[in-house]
Amino acid sequence: MKEIIEDLCQEHRNIEKLLRVLERELSVFDRGDRPDYEVVLAVIDYFKDYPDSCHHPKEDIVAEKFKARDPIVASTIGDLEAEHREGARRLRRVAQAVEHVLNGQEILRQTIDDIIRDFINHERQHMAMEERVVFPAVLNALRPEDWADIAQQLADRYGPLHQPDFDEKFSTLRRNILKMEEEAEAERPG
Repeated sequence: MKEIIEDLCQEHRNIEKLLRVLERELSVFDRGDRPDYEVVLAVIDYFKDYPDSCHHPKEDIVAEKFKARDPIVASTIGDLEAEHREGARRLRRVAQAVEHVLNGQEILRQTIDDIIRDFINHERQHMAMEERVVFPAVLNALRPEDWADIAQQLADRYGPLHQPDFDEKFSTLRRNILKMEEEAEAERPG
């Protein structure tokens, strides 16, 4: 069912929007100005919550079905769960670095830049790999009954009876972050 993969790709586009916000705030920091740390912290909080509670579990359900259907091909694409754990580790480094800055601890600008850029680049590479390698392999391997089972698992996990307004919570949060960033940009000297 292409719709499930299309939904995951749309989630990647939403994640990319927030990576661009983080990147813009980092460019403010790189110029020696003060970024809007409220925006930065909101993006960090989004990444702490959204991928592991919503996006990655969906990918994991698809990946498990893929491994069961075509274990040989699935074994050649890498370990998505390990990639997701690595992304979370990199995010923790970002959060710690920002916390150090906000607490006035001495830390080189270049170190902060390197840590945040590393996170951004890793997330982009990971999403690109999923869209270029994993998703096409999944679409090629899975059968209609596999997609029906995946859809049922997703409905059981994310259906309205289990987590009402779950997707809307993250959509609202994402919109609020984008609005905060827009306001921060408008307030900055040209």
